Amino acid sequence: MSAATRAILQQYWGYPSFRPLQEDIVDSVMAGKDTLALLPTGGGKSICFQVPAMAMEGLCLVITPLIALMKDQVAHLVDKGIPAAAIYSGMHPDALELAYNQAAYGRLKFLYVSPERLQTDAFIEALKRMKVCLLAVDESHCISQWGYDFRPPYLKIADIRPYMPKTPVLALTATATAKVVDDIQFRLGFKEKNVFQSSFERKNVTYNVYQEADKYGVLRRKLEAMTEGSAIVYVRNRKRTQVISDWLNSVGISATFYHAGLDAKTRDERQDLWMKGKVKVIAATNAFGMGIDKPDVRLVIHMDLPDSIEAYFQEAGRAGRDLKPSEAFLLVSPADVTKLQENLTQSFPELERIKLIYNALGNYFNIPVGAGENISYPFVISDFANRYDFSVVEVFHTLKILEKEGFLLLSDSFDEPSKVMIKASRDDIYGFQVNNPQYSELIKCMLRSLPGVLTDFVKINEEVLAKKTGLASDKVVEQLKKLESYQFLSYAPRNDKPQVLFLSEFVDSKHFGLSKENYYDRKKDAEERVKAVIDFVNNNEECRSVQLLRYFNEKTRKNCGRCDVCLKQGQHRVPYDSVEERVQSVMRETGQPMKYILSQCSDMEESQVLDAIRFLIDNDVLQYEKDGTIKKKCNKKSRQ
Repeated sequence: MSAATRAILQQYWGYPSFRPLQEDIVDSVMAGKDTLALLPTGGGKSICFQVPAMAMEGLCLVITPLIALMKDQVAHLVDKGIPAAAIYSGMHPDALELAYNQAAYGRLKFLYVSPERLQTDAFIEALKRMKVCLLAVDESHCISQWGYDFRPPYLKIADIRPYMPKTPVLALTATATAKVVDDIQFRLGFKEKNVFQSSFERKNVTYNVYQEADKYGVLRRKLEAMTEGSAIVYVRNRKRTQVISDWLNSVGISATFYHAGLDAKTRDERQDLWMKGKVKVIAATNAFGMGIDKPDVRLVIHMDLPDSIEAYFQEAGRAGRDLKPSEAFLLVSPADVTKLQENLTQSFPELERIKLIYNALGNYFNIPVGAGENISYPFVISDFANRYDFSVVEVFHTLKILEKEGFLLLSDSFDEPSKVMIKASRDDIYGFQVNNPQYSELIKCMLRSLPGVLTDFVKINEEVLAKKTGLASDKVVEQLKKLESYQFLSYAPRNDKPQVLFLSEFVDSKHFGLSKENYYDRKKDAEERVKAVIDFVNNNEECRSVQLLRYFNEKTRKNCGRCDVCLKQGQHRVPYDSVEERVQSVMRETGQPMKYILSQCSDMEESQVLDAIRFLIDNDVLQYEKDGTIKKKCNKKSRQ
């Protein structure tokens, strides 16, 4: 089948050949085998299910928790002329029904579904009518309680396999330990173990840990020394993304910032600026990066400690996807380890506080006991916390625990534009207009300007409709809502707020309870992951790449020769006098920027170069200028 799949790859994606391991994974799927694929971030995981699905008869069902990613992939497939749709929380009921019907009647090639939808009766009834050729499970580490991002709805995936007993499953992930690899296959009901794993080694990426109090100084020097490409700066705090972005712009380095608290339109605009190279740096929380495939990221800098090696490896792995030399820097100050341990404590509020917040959610949304299952509610966490006098931090961590227990699902805000579909038949439309002439202008405008509106949900802009009809914008909205009440059409207003989806009915506080075992087991797992991060930071005797590979059970004795540990151990380390001589040789009588001096000494350890510059300034050999440059000074003192 390789020739057929290569032809599809060329026809739809424009690639003449697969990347390493992709073709083996595709061949395994085509042979009908359950397959687990471990490919690094940016390794082309989507190709591994999209290509074989195009060669098979039927529908590919894709399970993924990332709404923004599924919407992006659906848009790309549709652009290629491949029919695809997505189902996720917050959709209009009629839009859900339409997508299910399209899948059941064979009008779709790909249906993307968020995992919580697998539990609903509507999905199961639709699944019974679908001809599914492949079940693709993205971010499959989420199915394992030993993984760093466990999500209970993933456990329901195995429950739907009996409805398609001959359909192979392809599980995909970028990061998984050996324990998680085994658990994924067990949880998904693999008929036999079948794993394709590329090496976790990224030979073009250098990992560095800098114990450094002056993080901003290091950040500036690294970014100024970067002559091409772009950079990501990761922090844990939303406010700091803006602080860092503003500071970088103030020192002449173009930057923007990104976090989940921004509205979807703003996030998209800022991501677009960075993707197109209009700004050099994006300062972000870990909400940024999933599904981002920018090839020329030369630097990934972490200003704070991540809470797991998996998260760090995935975020640092966004560097150097074009296989050119790139670097990741983890900047650590003396207080960071203490702060990480405090964050861990905050991540597990007391059980009584969790119960209190759960009850408050019921009051906030006015959900009666026994109701609320599979219903989505717009949710602004700060408003909820202020109303009930909780801290935003404890609310956030409580919601994450309630997610892990399968009570609810919290999604970041995403921009869902307004959509409309006319449900009335052509014959009924004419009669309705005759009897309700006040709506005639809006109906005629939609029929003229919205192709497909009689058969599918179509994106609309209420202000554009207002201009075309001569109606006020609020009048357009009013008429759309009225027409929906008459069952003439379905109207889904724009949604750009985060959503809380209740996965189970709301329970009385007397019967509410968390699995104590799971609570403490997860806390223990989190403690072990934090310990692994601290061990990685403090291990200054072993190559960083070797440490990371060992964490993922990949053994190697080959040091990278470029990380901070390797350089300090003498690999590429040069005598101090040679460093001082090199610095003096590149200096001029006119001022030179620091980034120029460092670039001319790039084959030497940066800390040595900086130490030599400080010594030469202290001894009146060099001097700082007002513009921040450094130049030779006339009255030289010899080194004692």
